[in-house]
Amino acid sequence: MTRLAAFAALALLTLLAPALAQQAPARQPLVLNDATVAAVRGDRVGVLVLPKGKPPFPAVILLHGCGGVTLNMDVWAARLKAWGYAALILDSFAPRGIDVVCGQIGRFPPRQRARDAFTAAAYLRARPEIDPARIGLIGFSHGGSTALAASVERRVAFFGAEPFKAVVAYYPYCPEVAPQLASDVQILIGSDDDWTPAPRCADWLPRYADAALHKPLLKIYPGALHVFDANSPARLYFGHHLGYDAEAARDSFKMTRQFLDSRLRPGAPHE
Repeated sequence: MTRLAAFAALALLTLLAPALAQQAPARQPLVLNDATVAAVRGDRVGVLVLPKGKPPFPAVILLHGCGGVTLNMDVWAARLKAWGYAALILDSFAPRGIDVVCGQIGRFPPRQRARDAFTAAAYLRARPEIDPARIGLIGFSHGGSTALAASVERRVAFFGAEPFKAVVAYYPYCPEVAPQLASDVQILIGSDDDWTPAPRCADWLPRYADAALHKPLLKIYPGALHVFDANSPARLYFGHHLGYDAEAARDSFKMTRQFLDSRLRPGAPHE
């Protein structure tokens, strides 16, 4: 190859690189059954935590962020258990050999990952401990964007799934379009989030008419950063600021519990 030809080939690859990066590889669907969902953490697809009391229980699926399952997912599972919910921590990455997708969303787009949420819900509905009519979804960051994707009516229909009764998205990357939603949605995000900007969500909501059946709810916490609900030291992660905000976290927990209870446990007593 001549030097000129090599230069031309390199230039072509440079031009094509952005487009190629957006072509996400096909992902095999997760398989959820008694052999792949553990009662304790292991090298499995999910971990199911059951509350005290008499089944069947309402259940909530937890979707981790772009860095995979973290300790915050265990904290959330314990929190949901205390509220009377079964909690399924779903690992979308490790079973596929994925480490992180931070900064590389094209590796596994939320709209594609939404299938995992529907698969997990179908698995829960088949378990005798779970009330099949009372299943919700909470996602964080990339998982929050996935939760929003799983609330879209046409995506529910595409996967032949049942809509979630309640969807909570913590600091998601809100879309520009306003598709028809099949679920009640609540979004919780910080005003100073420099990874998933709150103004995107603020601009998104007015696109839904007040009379819309599933108009999303939005709470923006002044001064809060990305991952404001996780009690861990402030840090830089992939060039973005992460930080705990105790006041915002407490309020978000209260709002999330009320949101879930009103749709999954109506009449449930609150402490």
